[in-house]
Amino acid sequence: MVVHVYRRHSRTCPHRKNRFWKKCDCMVWLQWNLHGKQFRQPTHSSKWEVASKMARNIEADYEASATRTPKPAEPITIESAVTKFLADRQAQQLRPATVSKLRTIFENQFLMWCAAHRVRYLRDVTLPVLQDWRSSWTDGPLASKKKQERVRGFFHFCQRNRWIDEHPALGLSRIKAEHRPAEYFPPNEFAQIVQVTNIYGRNEVERTRIRTLVMLLRWSGLAIRDAVTLERSRLGDDNRLMLRRAKTGVPVMLPLNPKVAESLRNIPAGPRPNPRYFFWSGNGDPKSAVADWQRALRRLFDLAEIKHADGTPKRCHPHMFRHTFSIELLIDGVPLEDVAQLLGHSSVKTTEKYYASWVKARADRLERVMEKQWST
Repeated sequence: MVVHVYRRHSRTCPHRKNRFWKKCDCMVWLQWNLHGKQFRQPTHSSKWEVASKMARNIEADYEASATRTPKPAEPITIESAVTKFLADRQAQQLRPATVSKLRTIFENQFLMWCAAHRVRYLRDVTLPVLQDWRSSWTDGPLASKKKQERVRGFFHFCQRNRWIDEHPALGLSRIKAEHRPAEYFPPNEFAQIVQVTNIYGRNEVERTRIRTLVMLLRWSGLAIRDAVTLERSRLGDDNRLMLRRAKTGVPVMLPLNPKVAESLRNIPAGPRPNPRYFFWSGNGDPKSAVADWQRALRRLFDLAEIKHADGTPKRCHPHMFRHTFSIELLIDGVPLEDVAQLLGHSSVKTTEKYYASWVKARADRLERVMEKQWST
């Protein structure tokens, strides 16, 4: 590369039409071409010697950079990759609960495990390393399966950013997680739960509030977060609930049992009343309010002492009210598609996954097939 020196005459210079004239006081400029692009630079000096020295320095710097061996790029650390991954997921406007789960997996578990085993760089995370980490998991089958899907998503993100050449998590063997049939409360068990609300808590206000929540969960099919954060404005004068599910954002509109609607309208105020909500004070994170009500329901289940037919204790949880709502409808012959709409599922496949065995039409069809076989 050659840097050319020339004098750029001012408008008032008498020699401005002669670009080769050098004996004036106009500023000297530099010009050169690099990779097909032209560059110009003022020297801020009228002295030719100063400009020539600057030109030689630019040429020397170019020659040195052209012969210098480029420094290899520093490999990305696992910590840096995790930080960028979580920032990307945050930018996707995922639910706070989802982002919190990702932080638990990658910040609290994966990073700590890698630090304990002296695995620092992303390039060092191989399939055997992931297999060793997976062997330390204490989650159940279903939770482990979901965690592995998130781990694959993380390494897919890393591969797309070209931080790694191969996707090490693709080699992880499939985790088998058997899907349990949805458990629900038959009418006698639900009546037993409602009965013990009469002896729950310290006063009648607590008893009335938890009884109202139980009735709402059973007759609306709402998930507990949607029920706890339900706004009063969502209950219409025609006893219809209109809301969007917190988890999926799917709109839900369903008729509510008039007795339940009346109980909601007359529910006594809680410790920190908020006229906007039935069960929530509106302060803090909804997750904390949901956790408080979950603990209250667990105490209620302990009082109810519900057992299986063989006398063993039945494991009860709040989501079983949602299952009760769905299964009772399906037993009565309501089509699966209608139940999916009432539940606010984004796809009927989700409803089928949990409740296919309870579809009355399917059971009746199978029964007719069996009866036909018997008659042959």
